[in-house]
Amino acid sequence: MAIMSEPVVLLDQGDGPVRILRLNRPQVLNALNSEVMEALVAHLEALDKDDTVAVVVLTGQGRAFAAGADISELQGQTAVTMLTSPQINRWEHIRQFSKPLIAAVKGYALGGGMELVMACDMVIAAEGARFGQPEIKIGVMPGAGGTQRLTKTIGKVRAMEMVLTGKNMTADEAYAHGLVNRVVPAEAVEQVAVELAQEIAAMPQVAVRLAKESVLTAIDTPLEEGLKHERRLFSLLFATEDQQEGMKAFLEKRAPIFRGR
Repeated sequence: MAIMSEPVVLLDQGDGPVRILRLNRPQVLNALNSEVMEALVAHLEALDKDDTVAVVVLTGQGRAFAAGADISELQGQTAVTMLTSPQINRWEHIRQFSKPLIAAVKGYALGGGMELVMACDMVIAAEGARFGQPEIKIGVMPGAGGTQRLTKTIGKVRAMEMVLTGKNMTADEAYAHGLVNRVVPAEAVEQVAVELAQEIAAMPQVAVRLAKESVLTAIDTPLEEGLKHERRLFSLLFATEDQQEGMKAFLEKRAPIFRGR
């Protein structure tokens, strides 16, 4: 009888609106290969369609979040296979996830692992976490958003140093440069991330999703275009029941009861 191996991405169903996804290749520090990325995207696409899910926490099993791409899988690639690989398209699927995605980072988040962190919306980091883009040390460069998102977050000169030297950044440095929301003891990382997720899950969910869309638009568009997009989304929320309930509850000085519609 064949022995069934554990899934490379685990889903904690939970009993509320928060779900936890765990990268599950601890023996290789959760290195990201095509199987992991395919499973991660499949989970996120299913969770995006699940109306009972409001927020997702992403973390790694074992000692690391994700220590980069699986080099054994990349070594035999060519320029043509890399350009035509579905792997890069999977990163776009992660970016299109419409609900808040919170990274809970312990240990290393390097290379593709750091790019995955930056594809999330918020980040809770352990005190001993390390972030970096070390691709230059093996003859390549970040290829899944590392040069772009890192530069937009911490600025040209700091991003240039990290990318061109491959040096790691501590959790405290990442916090100082705006890469993470909070730095907490390692044993509290997942708990703090879930508490943040629960806080967001208690908010009106249509507004949460449109607000996320608007913030992400600010990163990718000029200010004038972003302001127009923001105004459209703001106006659309006046068609929701939660907007009516929220404002009515405020005027009546009571807690609102949001229904996600």
